[in-house]
Amino acid sequence: MPTTTSPLSLVSAAKLLDNHHLLREIVAGDRWTMDAASLPGADAPIPAVTYDTRQVAPGSMLFVKGRFKPEFLDGIDGRGLGSYVAQTPYADRTKAPGLIVEDVRKAMSLLSAEFYGRPQDSLTLVGITGTKGKTTTDYFTHAILNAYSHGRAAMMSSLACCLDGRTWTPSKLTTPESLDAFRMMREAVDAGMKYMVMEVSSQAYKVNRVYGLTFDVGAFLNISPDHISPIEHPTFEDYLYCKRRIIGNSRTLVLGADCDHADLLREDARRAGTPVTTFALHDAADGHTTPADVTVSIDPSCRTGIRVTCGDRTVTLALDMLGEFNFLNAGTAMTLAMRTGVPFDDPAMRAVEHVQVPGRMERFTEGDDLHVYVDYAHNYISTKSVVDEVLRVYGERDPRITLVAGSTGGKAIDRREGIVKGALGRASSFILTTDDPNFEDPRAIAEEMASHVTDPKAETKVVVDRERAIATAIDEARADVAATGRLNIVLVIGKGHETRNIINGEAVAWPGDANVVRRVLEDRRN
Repeated sequence: MPTTTSPLSLVSAAKLLDNHHLLREIVAGDRWTMDAASLPGADAPIPAVTYDTRQVAPGSMLFVKGRFKPEFLDGIDGRGLGSYVAQTPYADRTKAPGLIVEDVRKAMSLLSAEFYGRPQDSLTLVGITGTKGKTTTDYFTHAILNAYSHGRAAMMSSLACCLDGRTWTPSKLTTPESLDAFRMMREAVDAGMKYMVMEVSSQAYKVNRVYGLTFDVGAFLNISPDHISPIEHPTFEDYLYCKRRIIGNSRTLVLGADCDHADLLREDARRAGTPVTTFALHDAADGHTTPADVTVSIDPSCRTGIRVTCGDRTVTLALDMLGEFNFLNAGTAMTLAMRTGVPFDDPAMRAVEHVQVPGRMERFTEGDDLHVYVDYAHNYISTKSVVDEVLRVYGERDPRITLVAGSTGGKAIDRREGIVKGALGRASSFILTTDDPNFEDPRAIAEEMASHVTDPKAETKVVVDRERAIATAIDEARADVAATGRLNIVLVIGKGHETRNIINGEAVAWPGDANVVRRVLEDRRN
């Protein structure tokens, strides 16, 4: 259990919540009051904060949030609960005083920041949102800032977190719960970090995980329909609105000039007084000529070469990562780093050349005619971008493309059509399979996806077992190479680096798409 770094007490907590118009009253037994100072021990420092009743220790402040059941509090006084913060009183379950608030998640964010000594004030914070590219841009930006600061940049992402500039641990959420985020920032500051780069999901604003947090530099990469479901965002308008909130909570904004609804986003920035720096892919040959402060163009002399231009300065780079979208992400990261104070032509900018992100366009080959890519693409825009890139690089060879994909159960229902649509008319084969079906039938999800394959020339199969689906795709691609000599590309998308499938509410171990591809290719060679 972490110890306090700030003298947060019941009195100071109540005052902070009251200042933010969140405090309704304080309930202690049968007494209701607004005067925390009148309660015994109210000036004593709170030694620990948690939102998990199993972690309650003597003196702890407990945040009651989410799908909380009152019986979780049974016996809690015997473990020394000091106080709780909730939207309803639990005086029938505990003698501990309760701070009753309008919104417990907002309260948790504000109080966690204070408990951990406002670590955000000691960091240059970079927050990145968008439908596609958050993780890769996060990795690129962290690499630049870590190089510039000689290892003093921290990072939170949907894949992994790095709090000391060198050690990586797996993540649970794209944006952590506020209490965890501030604890991690505290660890980063204590480890000597000067920067923190983090992904900011729409859900982070929807459920107030970043409430009260101001980013020194915010990024809005792009927007397209995603996460639309009864348990996420009911409409695209709600999804976009939640993402837009980063603009008013950033001191400066980096914006994709080609982003849909860019005029609205610029209007948000003007209303908030937030300066805007734009970036764009600028390739006249492909019709991309949007004016922007920083432009990225493809260097035709190198398959992964780009030129990034800011004013009269141009930096030429060769990335380790394939993909036009990754080229743009690298330029975005350079723009973000520049907004934090890194000179545009500083050698640290070249750190993007050696970044590789697990599960992002990982390539496996068998000879020159069979290539397998593993990617996290999981919606229309990301699937389309992956196929676009394959055709950009290999189009002259007229490749036969196989897409192996599934979609999640119980949420983001629109992805089922979007994933198919992203490859439709260009993929020769769709093999539809399992990907986090949760409480839904994975076969039913796959068959629903199959119903959206309207190309009469495309082959479609439902193979529920994901490992067998990948093996089937590779076997069929190998057979086509042998029969026709045509280049075959298999795109295994959706899970990226993930090593679990969510089935019936439980995380079931999955070896990982990349490991399955390696094993299948090796088995077929032997």
